Amino acid sequence: MNPSCLKTISRRVIVASGLGLLAALPALADTWPSRTVRIIVPFAPGGGADVSARVLAEQLAPQLGQAVIVENKPGAGSALGVNAAAQSKDGHTLLMGSNSMVVNPSFNPAIGYDVARDFDPIGMVSAQPLVLVVPANSPLKSVQDLISQHKGKTPPLTAGNSGIGTLAHLSAEIFEAETGVAFTPVPYRGESALMPDLIGGQVALGFLNLPSVATHIKSGKLRALAVSSPAPAPDMPGVPTFRSLNLPSLEVQGWATLVAPKGSIPEEGLARLESLLGKALASEAVKARFAALNVTPVIQSRQLTGQFLKAEGARYGAIIKARGIKPE
Repeated sequence: MNPSCLKTISRRVIVASGLGLLAALPALADTWPSRTVRIIVPFAPGGGADVSARVLAEQLAPQLGQAVIVENKPGAGSALGVNAAAQSKDGHTLLMGSNSMVVNPSFNPAIGYDVARDFDPIGMVSAQPLVLVVPANSPLKSVQDLISQHKGKTPPLTAGNSGIGTLAHLSAEIFEAETGVAFTPVPYRGESALMPDLIGGQVALGFLNLPSVATHIKSGKLRALAVSSPAPAPDMPGVPTFRSLNLPSLEVQGWATLVAPKGSIPEEGLARLESLLGKALASEAVKARFAALNVTPVIQSRQLTGQFLKAEGARYGAIIKARGIKPE
């Protein structure tokens, strides 16, 4: 066979091989995930982020065709679990992130991760308001009472929270800056540890997650003065929003988001997760489960979620800097 024929055949083989590889790419992308998917929750079992992750795991597993497990890694104000997720490059690890994920880097520059650098957003998951609550026997009946009776007064009121730098703590700092009512932050190891002292009147008030206090408000053990959601909370009739009280800066909410370690999951896999997450959150089953938790499903694109995380980090970073907040 002459050389020119050999060259022609070689070119045909190369072209055919290349076309074969191109045809195989979508098939390879469609194989993600190829094994069990892990969702790291950087908190102890039983909390809102944990339960939300487990609800989603149930919904995503049959759609992905693989088991989806939840792994709790609490510690260091969620930094332990977030760092573990950021460093996981197995291509099958996700993180259920929350406010603390974006707060911690400003609160502690040595935290070890950067949200924009280390994570690919997939979508928002849920939102839940905070409620300003006082013990049932408190003389404070409204936010107006709180301001009129304590603005510029000493000693400062005690404000319980679930740790320095948490949303509960930062909300009290915002309130103090806006109104002139001074607080002494009293940190506890979680809201469950705080609750007996709040109900018993050992601390004057707290800005706490609605799911944590809803039962105590309904039972009459705590009194709700205001809620941080944009609109009134359906389960809290008659409780005003901070915005309606001309305190729009107190419109803060706890939230959860699903992210993946940067570059660990192919683009097609991220797009698939974004779509499946949106469908799960729109389902009646998830809506009912979330409603029981007093949280609201939030469907948002990857792009908007990335912008939101950046904006939240900047917002709370500015508060931490302005108030001179330091780690314990």
